[in-house]
Amino acid sequence: MSAVTDIFEARQSVLLAPTPDHWYEVAVERWRELLVDHANCEKKAASTALSLIFTYADDMQLTDRLSRLAREELRHFEQVQKYMRDLGVPFMRLKPSRYAEGLRRSVGNRDPDRLVDLLLCGALIEARSCERFIGLATRLTAPLGDFYGGLAHSEARHQSLYLRLVDTRSGSIDWRERLRALAQIEAELATSPDPQFRFHSGLPS
Repeated sequence: MSAVTDIFEARQSVLLAPTPDHWYEVAVERWRELLVDHANCEKKAASTALSLIFTYADDMQLTDRLSRLAREELRHFEQVQKYMRDLGVPFMRLKPSRYAEGLRRSVGNRDPDRLVDLLLCGALIEARSCERFIGLATRLTAPLGDFYGGLAHSEARHQSLYLRLVDTRSGSIDWRERLRALAQIEAELATSPDPQFRFHSGLPS
């Protein structure tokens, strides 16, 4: 069993800290705002995959895998928009959270370090999404609870995909050590007091 399979199949999440219970308590109360930000997150996930496709166009295996991922993220975006319409949730312009930018500031400037970091950040974001979908599935009533429960499976697959991609592209880089360093940053962003409430925000203050 490979190191990647150990991490994913054994559900030894790449995350170093669980989402605080208070985040879920706020999410149940502010589910409309959460749904709007969720739509934004799906667009960003597709955009990230497309950006990697353009930047690393010569890596045909990577572009093939990420093209499929981008299409799935856009399908999720369409599903979220449908729930917004069905549940009467209006579109709201939200300022970006500190989460993605906080991770991106730690990404290397030159390849191969940069590609490794981008793929690892992708795995961490998908892992956090998976964890929060699972938590929301048991706390929100239908139809959103069921919807989020179903999406958790997709996020778990996406996490696994990013880890497989980095495992075959890291060369001499110890990506596991780099993952631990980035995971520490991610854990701080996802659990520390945060003035904003977003799908990937920290503890609402």
